[in-house]
Amino acid sequence: MSVRALVLNQGADRKVTGAITDLSEDKLPAGDVTVAVEYSTLNYKDGLVLTTGGGLVKTWPHVGGIDFSGTIESSANPAFKPGDKVVLNGWRVGELHWGGYATKARVKADWLVKLPATISTKRAMAIGTAGYTSMLCVMALEKHGLEPAAGEILVTGAAGGVGSVAVAILAKLGFSVVAATGRPHEADYLKALGAATVIDRKELTEAPDRPLLSERFAGVVDTVSGVMLARALAQVKYGGAAAVCGLAGGAAFPGSILPFILRSVAMYGIDSVMLPKAPREEAWRRLGRDLPLDALDRTASEAGLSDLMALAPKILKGDVRGRVVVDVSK
Repeated sequence: MSVRALVLNQGADRKVTGAITDLSEDKLPAGDVTVAVEYSTLNYKDGLVLTTGGGLVKTWPHVGGIDFSGTIESSANPAFKPGDKVVLNGWRVGELHWGGYATKARVKADWLVKLPATISTKRAMAIGTAGYTSMLCVMALEKHGLEPAAGEILVTGAAGGVGSVAVAILAKLGFSVVAATGRPHEADYLKALGAATVIDRKELTEAPDRPLLSERFAGVVDTVSGVMLARALAQVKYGGAAAVCGLAGGAAFPGSILPFILRSVAMYGIDSVMLPKAPREEAWRRLGRDLPLDALDRTASEAGLSDLMALAPKILKGDVRGRVVVDVSK
């Protein structure tokens, strides 16, 4: 049977081109499980792969898509059987290994997680790596001991994929969420997700003139890094914490050690790509319980494979709101 896929190639100028192509199934890479892919999604990393490769892809032609959800078609691993609904996030799939921008994927069984019964394959991709990462951030803050009574939680890049889901989860758990965004017109959207306060990111884009500012936030979910992270850390309360998972504002930040050694602030680095299976399963279990699915639906728009090349530059510019669900049949 043929596989419909968005096949990418990179030219001498490093520019990536893509064409929807019917491939023989024997072209799929090695793996012990074959999944009939139903949905994928568009993440920042996907945008890099679709435009320049981002240094992430080593071999061309390539099939991108770091996330996918679907149904097990065949399995040589006893942990999965035909008909199981599964999700995949990370493991360098869509980078070093062909990913979800195709109607079938062949992968290692260890990379898959069975979906909770409460989450459909479509909603799984409205969550995607972004939402799964959001849950990991929330779990890190909880592990630190933060509870709603501790005070406000700041979410940076709040109108993006990670930020939107983080706002919704934290609000459902009872936290007072301060959503920082560079798109003030998204204030109503963020308040509908549960944000108590929406602030313009300009409040966080000037480097702090002092290493410690007035204490405000009990915790932070940071998707941006750069100056915003430095300024946020300078305002975290004594004993608070930040979960950091993104670098849209750059990999470096002009921070100080003083929040850590004078206010006992902790910073948790969140990796979603190579995380072991047990915490992945726990994150998806929690998503099935703690993510308000009606709010999730408000974060999502739908696209097909044919839309991805045009959408990729937009997500890199921060012009995509929330989550994009990719129906691979379109």
